[in-house]
Amino acid sequence: QVQLVESGGGLVQAGGSLRLSCAASGRTFNSAAMAWFRQAPGKEREFVACITSGAGTYYADSVKGRFAISRDNAKNTVYLQMNSLKPEDTAVYYCAASQLWLGIATMRRLTKYDYWGQGTQVTVSS
Repeated sequence: QVQLVESGGGLVQAGGSLRLSCAASGRTFNSAAMAWFRQAPGKEREFVACITSGAGTYYADSVKGRFAISRDNAKNTVYLQMNSLKPEDTAVYYCAASQLWLGIATMRRLTKYDYWGQGTQVTVSS
């Protein structure tokens, strides 16, 4: 079993920055893709960003230019640097991992991920 544990969430003013971390532990696995999703109150969980094993990165239009995803394979950790935060970025952020890469159109779907973290709250005040 693989465990994903997120950290780094919190309360920040609009325009501020946060860096989320997701540490993977448990049995060894090769994640073809790791991603961040988010879910705001009353809304569906949505794709934010993902990174492939080859360090290819993809972003939702709403965060492009403000967020950056990266991974440290030696530490089995993926990061999400969030800059120029807006109140609409307020949500619970979830880390996810997939053992397959099926192309970005498919990997935007949360059902394509095998493992999920418990989530970390990000609140951006205006």
